[in-house]
Amino acid sequence: MDVLQRAGIADITLHMCSQWDIRYTMSIMSDIKDERTSLPADGTAPVHKEPQSTNAIVDTANKKSEQPSQHTLLDWAIELQSLAQAGLTYGASPYDLERYQRIRDIAAEMLAVQADMPIERVRDLFCNEIGYQTPKLDTRAAIFDEHDRILLVHESDGLWSLPGGWVDVNQSVRSNTIKEAKEESGLDVTADKIIAIQDRARHNQPPYAYGVCKIFVLCTRIGGQFATNIETTESRYFAENELPELAEAKNTTEQIAMCFAAHRDPHWVTIFE
Repeated sequence: MDVLQRAGIADITLHMCSQWDIRYTMSIMSDIKDERTSLPADGTAPVHKEPQSTNAIVDTANKKSEQPSQHTLLDWAIELQSLAQAGLTYGASPYDLERYQRIRDIAAEMLAVQADMPIERVRDLFCNEIGYQTPKLDTRAAIFDEHDRILLVHESDGLWSLPGGWVDVNQSVRSNTIKEAKEESGLDVTADKIIAIQDRARHNQPPYAYGVCKIFVLCTRIGGQFATNIETTESRYFAENELPELAEAKNTTEQIAMCFAAHRDPHWVTIFE
């Protein structure tokens, strides 16, 4: 489901720097980095390099790092937003609150430049929560038939995914898995075992501007059939070697393979990161 449906729109007016100011600052930062990395071993003056273009910086920031701990522009924006939100929650001084709000503004502006999105849209998705920031929870139901095929649902964008979605308020991991399976596939299931708890940022693309813990749950069908709904157009079972085009943002080929492995192994041990 869309984040706006879950969280609503925050009624916050952000101070926006001009795009020129942001791009100019980013270019200067890149130039400084280039100069630092080009220092000769003998300590002589560095050779000046032209600053990277904004597009080059954004492209670099968008690339998925092989080392999850390595910072990217998105990582910095997320961390700034998290720190600012904590400060707005626990800060007391009006001067500090003003500074924390400005840090939050900067984080949103960084993301708007990187993602080439309107600042209003970024504000709605990125700065719409209050209180200490924590990752969102997403459940995915792995349901198999008697032929050991996995159930996938066909979404309106033409891609396929395991039935699932954000964990709703007043829902547990188990109850949310059952609820989402019913809503998207029409099936009644039991949620039997957690296959894995994964950090989405390590496995799925494109990156999100907030943390997500993905929980894959092995389920058993006990009844029901597909029914028309607003989220999916059909459901179908697939063998592991016959998978359709997947919604990689929600589940990758590797994650589907993990579900098959858990289905085959009665002694499967939950994977968690």
